[in-house]
Amino acid sequence: MFQTSSPTIHNPLALKSYFNLISPMKKTRICLLASCLTALCGAFIIHASAADATANKLVIRADQPKATIDRNIYGFFSEHLGRCIYEGTWVGEDSTISNVRGIRQDVVAALKKLKTPVLRWPGGCFADEYHWKDGIGPREKRPAMINTHWGGVVENNHFGTHEFLDLCEQLECEPYVCGNVGSGSVQEMMEWVEYMTSDANSPMANLRRQNGRDKPWKVRYFGVGNESWGCGGNMTPEYYADQYRRYNTFVKNYADNRVYRIACGANAGDYKWTEVMMANVGNRMNGLSLHYYTIPTSNWGDKGSATQFDEGMWHGTLRRALEMQTLVSKHGAIMDKTDPQKRIGMIVDEWGIWHNVEPGTNPGFLYQQNSLRDALVAAITLNIFNQHADRVKMANIAQTINVLQAVILTDKEKMLLTPTYHVFEMFTVHHDAKLLPTELEATAYRMNQDQIPGLNVSASRDKDGKIHVTLCNLNPNTPAEVTCELKGAKAQTLKGRVLTAPTITAHNTFAQGDAVQPAEFTAFKTMESGFTATLPAKSVVVLAVE
Repeated sequence: MFQTSSPTIHNPLALKSYFNLISPMKKTRICLLASCLTALCGAFIIHASAADATANKLVIRADQPKATIDRNIYGFFSEHLGRCIYEGTWVGEDSTISNVRGIRQDVVAALKKLKTPVLRWPGGCFADEYHWKDGIGPREKRPAMINTHWGGVVENNHFGTHEFLDLCEQLECEPYVCGNVGSGSVQEMMEWVEYMTSDANSPMANLRRQNGRDKPWKVRYFGVGNESWGCGGNMTPEYYADQYRRYNTFVKNYADNRVYRIACGANAGDYKWTEVMMANVGNRMNGLSLHYYTIPTSNWGDKGSATQFDEGMWHGTLRRALEMQTLVSKHGAIMDKTDPQKRIGMIVDEWGIWHNVEPGTNPGFLYQQNSLRDALVAAITLNIFNQHADRVKMANIAQTINVLQAVILTDKEKMLLTPTYHVFEMFTVHHDAKLLPTELEATAYRMNQDQIPGLNVSASRDKDGKIHVTLCNLNPNTPAEVTCELKGAKAQTLKGRVLTAPTITAHNTFAQGDAVQPAEFTAFKTMESGFTATLPAKSVVVLAVE
């Protein structure tokens, strides 16, 4: 539009001299052009700033509540492995660490804050070599055993049935006991259930009374074997299905204790196992398990460091965590064929991220650190379970303390809360709430040839009518602007919390236990149709909508 035949001048002084010599009309044109360029540059800068936050659209259908999100989805798993039980939970009655009947109280207090709903024990692979009678009676008389699966250490059996059920009572949570099919007898399993739950004048109930417990415990959840396709016996699905039917026959209901029977399910994508179990066992089970671990690499021998990794490993790990969506959907579809009423629950009783052990620690103890990346894996996975609340009835992260994706780490008398712990605390708002369907259009997060959704979400409405939305921004570089439309509700007020950190490798240590912890979140505003929010990069956000 504006043209000049003036020469190109780079020297500012020469430019000033030239400007003084040109005609008034040309000066006016140059000034007008400069003004336009300034405006255009300003608009570009504003646009570039806005582009830092990617645009995403979310619809929450508050008018179409679905299944109740079972609080047991937020369960934990404690195996006799490394320092999970001994040092983590059990310190003994003579310890200088504060304890009640040998159970350390800082850990109990921390787990109670998570409203721990259910705790699985004694394994894991350990369950199929554990003989429960070795863990009852006077502790000084209990025989020791070698933990052949995990480190070859000698265990004194001081933490047994009474101690575990005491822990559950202190936590006010449901016990989930896993029985020994791999190396145990039908009689042994039958007698264990009687010992724990019978109020009769019978040999096992009287043995319990002799050991100091008159009243039977409530033990609703009982697993008939663990990983029977692997460390629990290397069985075929057909053989295990027959073994389950046999063992389960002798898992009795005593008094008013009604056992919820959990069968060993598939390893990750072994869909044949699920098909066989549904066809050959069917309604003889109440739940069918599923195990899946997020491995940051494709090499089980070198799974990568928990705290030293680049963005490529960050992206790859989150991509593998998202595979839980496929597994739950496909196994659920198989279960639907013979159980369309969804009477049989999917029990994901081992899940979490598995790194290399920390340098200098026993390889058999599976002790690993826990970073912001682990927090995102936990939040993504819990959102997926929420979305499948009609089928997923329990899940148990592996593991509670000092092992794999632990929520708590201890070092003698010291204790710290991991980023994963904070996710579980933030997500307590979903316990027993009604799932609200969500529709999300999310900008992709790309890395080389791979891409994953940049956001992950679930929403629920609690018994008081409050809506909670848990959102994950998987992109570690870019904030995400979300526009949410609420169907059947109006956002009068919002409150928020956020979990993030300056770096993707940020983690808590015994020297600095608060490097990653939740903070108040205020980057939102209400609208007539819902709300908008700008999620920080690499973050987990929970919003309370009233």
